[in-house]
Amino acid sequence: MAGLLDKRRSKREDAETPTSSMADIAFLLLIFFLVTTTINVDTGIGMTLPPQLEQEEPPPVQERNLLRVLVNASGEVLIDDNMSSVNQIREEVKTHVLNYGENADYSDSPSDAVISLKTDAQTPYRIYIDVLDEIQMAYREIYNSIARSGNLPSGESVLDETYESYEAYRESLEPEDDDLVRESFPRNISIAEPDSGN
Repeated sequence: MAGLLDKRRSKREDAETPTSSMADIAFLLLIFFLVTTTINVDTGIGMTLPPQLEQEEPPPVQERNLLRVLVNASGEVLIDDNMSSVNQIREEVKTHVLNYGENADYSDSPSDAVISLKTDAQTPYRIYIDVLDEIQMAYREIYNSIARSGNLPSGESVLDETYESYEAYRESLEPEDDDLVRESFPRNISIAEPDSGN
């Protein structure tokens, strides 16, 4: 009997795993992942640029209507040549824009106020974004107060009703409606070419 079992065991072939289709499966998985994977592309800063001026020289701006924000190569912030910080920019912009001619160091009116942002070619990108965000947030806070009250800071009525925020006002607009808040209170931001460092 022992001899019979030994013969059966010796005739039996060892089990093998078929590997010929493994390459096909790996190839199909590779194609699947290539097709279904989305690659995030940095889109940059979403800004609408104004149309190109027909004249070569930009219109003159009175000195008092211009608030200069300079960020040097080491990320230090200067507002009208005075050392400052990123955290102070928002209040300084609001003071400049909402001056209405009261203080001779700030703008005549919101429509005349211009915020000029200039950087160095070596300015850290993160600082540049933070500074630009603070300037835009100053205007956003002004727009929120206009939407909540329905009036400009000067007291002139702009909206027929009040809203919880500027965002709520924007959501209530139809595609063909004009943004009365932005039209009545323009955002004048000038981004100057960075110094090349030469």
